[in-house]
Amino acid sequence: MADRVESYVDANRNRFIEELEQWMRFPSVSAQRDHDGDTRACAQWLVDHLKSLGFESELVDIGGQPIVHASKKGKSRRRVMIYGHYDVQPEDPVDQWQTPPFEPTIKDGILYGRGATDDKGQVFTHVKAVESLLKTEGQLPCDVVFLLEGEEESGGDALGRYVTQARKELKPDAIVISDTTMYDEKTPAITYGLRGIVAFEFTVKGPSADVHSGAYGGAISNPAMVVAQILAQCVSRDGKVLVPHFYDDVTPLADWEQECFRKLNFNEQTLAREVEVPGLHGEPGYSAIERLWARPTFEVNGIFGGYQGQRSKTIIPASATAKISVRLVPHQDPDRTRDLCFDYIRSICPDTVHLELTPFGASPPVLFDVNNPIIRASQEALRRGFGHDAVFIRCGGSIPVVNTFVEQLGCPVVLMGFGLDSDRPHGPNEHFSLDSFIRGIKAATYMLRAI
Repeated sequence: MADRVESYVDANRNRFIEELEQWMRFPSVSAQRDHDGDTRACAQWLVDHLKSLGFESELVDIGGQPIVHASKKGKSRRRVMIYGHYDVQPEDPVDQWQTPPFEPTIKDGILYGRGATDDKGQVFTHVKAVESLLKTEGQLPCDVVFLLEGEEESGGDALGRYVTQARKELKPDAIVISDTTMYDEKTPAITYGLRGIVAFEFTVKGPSADVHSGAYGGAISNPAMVVAQILAQCVSRDGKVLVPHFYDDVTPLADWEQECFRKLNFNEQTLAREVEVPGLHGEPGYSAIERLWARPTFEVNGIFGGYQGQRSKTIIPASATAKISVRLVPHQDPDRTRDLCFDYIRSICPDTVHLELTPFGASPPVLFDVNNPIIRASQEALRRGFGHDAVFIRCGGSIPVVNTFVEQLGCPVVLMGFGLDSDRPHGPNEHFSLDSFIRGIKAATYMLRAI
């Protein structure tokens, strides 16, 4: 039976790719109101596509971008919920794309276009997996629910509100998310840990307006300089965070994790070449992979203030701002960590300026039990689909909705991604390996059977 399903996938490979290209052509940029119509049309296309496969499928409107909800009964009463998102990041900067961002293009077995890997391509592996099972076996091995949101890339809260309202009706036995990555192009992976995040900004205000640097320089504080001085006191030159008590709740890696990380043979030189930097940098005493997956960070996402035009303008700026993201690891609490950062910044800010601190989003870190039977079954499904043993990895990023699922639905969450970090999600020339797309479909069919 398994060979029959795989044969169906192989026979329909070109059609599957063409349908994915159709879906990718929708510029479903949820962050831009001008694209609201495109985003809704993208969601409706998927609703119609799932209806054609026999799913009860609809758009759920509870404010924000609509949610795609589709369900179909299976042979067993176990229920798998598949989460993903159909919205995409803006295409800017357009001049850095080598192909049109919303006209999918295939080169050397790689599909280029916005949404190729984040997250349309990965979502579509599951859509085509259920089709392949239905066409060859006549029914699904278990109940399947698709729950796909349209504002993951713009920080909307519609899905969180919906899950809270509908948790009694959803009741999944497992949730599958393909919005993460493989370890490398040949090695599939289950992501068992996500870093959390605390985002905020602080603004330093000096004079009521920009003033002449000759007339006032030396007598008043320069807000841009104060911001730089504060930041320099938050992180040491070698990458250690200097906020007092910042590391108090950080949990060290277990012995099995250290051994697992070691066996991955992570190549630090490859990482440096990938992002085109002269060398790597980070907290002393830890490997790059430990710093990426299992250590917290304090990062400056943007810093601005004063004159930004050409040539010189000799002023002291009225204000300067730094935008910060703090990545958290188990068992750091977002609220406590934010308070530690705010208290410290207040304590080192001079009284010659005004300080404003503005919190943004926050999400706790997540760590799953790799010995959960459903996670182990999914690991085996990946091995069968890709022909290589699947490894356990952590992820340096955050997926806030995962915490919502854990809190509201209380079931195992399987993070099985088919893309790569080097696929340039969010950046120009986003792409997705078509080999991974097809192998991902096969793995998804095995996963549904196993669960």
